[in-house]
Amino acid sequence: MKHTITVAEHAGFCFGVKRAVDAAVRELEKAKQDGVRLYCLGPLIHNKAVTEQLEHSGLCTIRSIDEAESGSRVLIRAHGEPDSTYEKAAEKGIQICDETCPFVYRIHDAARKAGASGRSVFVIGDPQHPEVIGILGSTDAAIGASDDPKAIRGFGEQLKDRPVTALAQTTLTRAKFDACCAVLQEICSDLQIEDTICSATKQRQDAAAELAANSDAMVVIGDKSSSNSRKLNDICSKFCPAVYFIEKFDDLPLQELKKYYKIGVAASASAPQQIILEVIANMSEVLKEQNTEMNEMLAFMDEIEKSLKLPGRGEVVTGTVVQVTDDYVVVNLGCKKDGMLPKEEVTLEDGQELTAAFKEGDEVQAKVIKTDDGDGNILLSKKKLQSGENWEEINAALESKEVVNVTVLKEVKGGVIAAYKEVSGFIPMSQLADHYVENAEEFIGKTLPVKVTRVDQRRNKAVFSHKAFLTEEKHKKIAEIWDTLNVGDVVEGKVMRFTDYGAFVDIGGIDGLLHISEISWGKLRHPQEALEIGQVVNVKILSMNPEKGKISLGLKQNAPEPWSVIDENYHEGDIVKGKVAQIKEYGAFVELAPGLDGLVHISEVAHKRVNKISDELQIGQEIDAKILEIDKEKRRISLSIKATLPQPTAEEIAAAKAAKAEEAEKAEEPAAEE
Repeated sequence: MKHTITVAEHAGFCFGVKRAVDAAVRELEKAKQDGVRLYCLGPLIHNKAVTEQLEHSGLCTIRSIDEAESGSRVLIRAHGEPDSTYEKAAEKGIQICDETCPFVYRIHDAARKAGASGRSVFVIGDPQHPEVIGILGSTDAAIGASDDPKAIRGFGEQLKDRPVTALAQTTLTRAKFDACCAVLQEICSDLQIEDTICSATKQRQDAAAELAANSDAMVVIGDKSSSNSRKLNDICSKFCPAVYFIEKFDDLPLQELKKYYKIGVAASASAPQQIILEVIANMSEVLKEQNTEMNEMLAFMDEIEKSLKLPGRGEVVTGTVVQVTDDYVVVNLGCKKDGMLPKEEVTLEDGQELTAAFKEGDEVQAKVIKTDDGDGNILLSKKKLQSGENWEEINAALESKEVVNVTVLKEVKGGVIAAYKEVSGFIPMSQLADHYVENAEEFIGKTLPVKVTRVDQRRNKAVFSHKAFLTEEKHKKIAEIWDTLNVGDVVEGKVMRFTDYGAFVDIGGIDGLLHISEISWGKLRHPQEALEIGQVVNVKILSMNPEKGKISLGLKQNAPEPWSVIDENYHEGDIVKGKVAQIKEYGAFVELAPGLDGLVHISEVAHKRVNKISDELQIGQEIDAKILEIDKEKRRISLSIKATLPQPTAEEIAAAKAAKAEEAEKAEEPAAEE
């Protein structure tokens, strides 16, 4: 029985996702030209390959608008953002590139209109999903969100006595929406329901459900962190007993799929087209190569039938030259058709003619490239025959895993055609580089070192991978780097990216983690307070774990711990500069150096009486202070600001006392009658 693979309609990028990805590419180019940094508020889409490629191109993903630098640009993804994000951006002078999906923006608008008309807003959707958070933040009239009918009942007291407008998350399944609406109708006395489920989502889900119901097995392509992908997988699982949820071709259980004949493929809105194509192409190839049994008699009859046929395309034949002209050689192949060998299919020396290379009666071996050249002859090629030797080299490279060099000729659907001498092969788009490639134009005409990953000489098919070569070289380089590193070494590195808990630093091809606690002797809330992306720093190797491929780095170790050299830099009686770091009721902590704080007691802030220290000092304010005491055992430094200030004159003291007396009199006066 023949295997069939059917792709569901509406598979791959939806309108909003494609719009956001295209915008990211466009805005990255503009940001580079303008010399500004481009951030994305949250992962642009739920697909690792796409987001990693964009990050490689310079797009920096952040969790909050607070992480973006003033004057930078921030891309708003298709999910949308609450109004507070736009307000904070305006305060910081951040330019917004708003790529909120138009369908999501309509829900924001509907929520605002409902609130403006005095109605409360409830969102049927996952309250943790970025899209839902953005909708709730678009109006002060929002009560909450849930996609669980039981949980919605918990909002009963808030909903029952007020007019309510219910909106839906765009990717919500129809079943969940209907179930939640039924509960809201029971609770609310005044309910308006707006069906804001995206039509593209519904079409995708309906098409997947229909295909799943008519398939032996389903393959769902999508990122497993994506709500859209998980819902698609759940829908298919309801209609088909065998569902395989994968992110890429490598996740596909091909041996399992060989058991099924009707296979359906569905893809989420965040699945790039080339990944879908690669999955289908490779799956088709494997299924077509599945062997079928043939008994001896059938095999014998098949051989007889083959012997009666004319030579087929790709077959190597041997014949006798019967005629030679300046443009072609006629070859008798021992069958009812002669072979025609054109000049362009022969490799000749410079200036050599066919009449000099061939004579009547010569035995010729060539390859059939057409069974009929239009004039009733079989078209032959010596060049293609020579490529057979190249096929042997290709097969040898596959066996030995050696590297061969190929030239990229042209782009085709799903990848490129590349030539090794006389052999043409295919490089899938995902194997062109070790990062996401959307357009192969930059590779056309280039010679690339590749690994041979598959060979089917009978079908003239070879598959190459430049990515495999790059990965192997990277592993070799990494292994060499590991051999040269030792705990305690101080090496140069480049800051590559930030997380909340530290920074990843490239130390010559390997990323090491510089934990936030190892950056400075002082306290940091985020690594970017002390570092910048691209900054070159000298770091110390604190620990190495080759098995897990992890290296821990330290930066603060390049400078002595402040208390260990306190006697060299600070003495009692010194006047020092510092910055106010914390304000307490009893005083203010002043940072003298990273990791070195001193306390200014409230009594040491000014010559006058200070009731509230925040009236005199502010966080971040730079001050001069005198060191009153250094207690190395308890690691405490006592400071005085007033000791650096001039003593008040008798007139100033008298004026201050008079002002206090006047305030006391006013406080004792009875309140005026109303």
